[in-house]
Amino acid sequence: MKIRDLLEYGKSVIEEDLARNLLCALFNIKLMDLYTIYDKELDDEFVNDYKSKVERIKNNEPIQYVIGNVDFCDLNFIVNKNVLIPRFETEQLVMESIELINKYFKNPNILDLCTGSGCIGLTLKSKINSNVTLSDISKEALEVARENSKRLKLEVNTIESDLFNNINDKFDVIISNPPYIGYDEEIMDLVKNNEPHLALYADNNGLAIYERIFKECKEHLNEEFIIGLELNSLIYQEIYDLAKEYFNKSELILKKDYCDRYRMLFILNTKHN
Repeated sequence: MKIRDLLEYGKSVIEEDLARNLLCALFNIKLMDLYTIYDKELDDEFVNDYKSKVERIKNNEPIQYVIGNVDFCDLNFIVNKNVLIPRFETEQLVMESIELINKYFKNPNILDLCTGSGCIGLTLKSKINSNVTLSDISKEALEVARENSKRLKLEVNTIESDLFNNINDKFDVIISNPPYIGYDEEIMDLVKNNEPHLALYADNNGLAIYERIFKECKEHLNEEFIIGLELNSLIYQEIYDLAKEYFNKSELILKKDYCDRYRMLFILNTKHN
């Protein structure tokens, strides 16, 4: 069977874009290069592997889990059912954080709280001269983060911890994409039925983890610090108001994502703010 024939099979079962992207991922090539090998003959092992992955996607498993990795901020991360699939909003959080960190700190001590795959902390480590700690309540998620650390050859610390329970150090930067979905909130079935609920949902309509972070983080911050948080855009005002209660002497900055939604909050306590 040739690639063009296998692609036609894929398109008959799942969406055309997914069928193409799956082929590109299996060959580790860009979409534009796929067209140059349309007449390549494939062995039965490859054909059967592709078809089995198409069936998984047909059965509503995210393509990122089927492939087993995802691109994020020019790096490639292992992902599986134990971690959230990194999204563009989190990429923007990371890029905005890099700009702020470089403005105020040299060689900062950074904590990536609720790290999941480690995509936030490892990206920061790759782009900033820093000491990075990855922390998560989930042992399985931390295993993925450690694998990504090894794969990317980035040396970081990892701690299994329910937020700050097992954290002893102090940090210049705490950054997090915490669980923030309320249990009654409507979300896509693809997300609800596949991604880890421990990393998705929080009590008090999604506010509970934010409030715990605000309550507990001060003893783990140096005098000058930056906190960067991804937000649930539906409750951004409530999160901002909570932050104001706990950090009334710090600068609070709300930022919108590319879809014009408030998705990031930065809390700054620096000499320049």
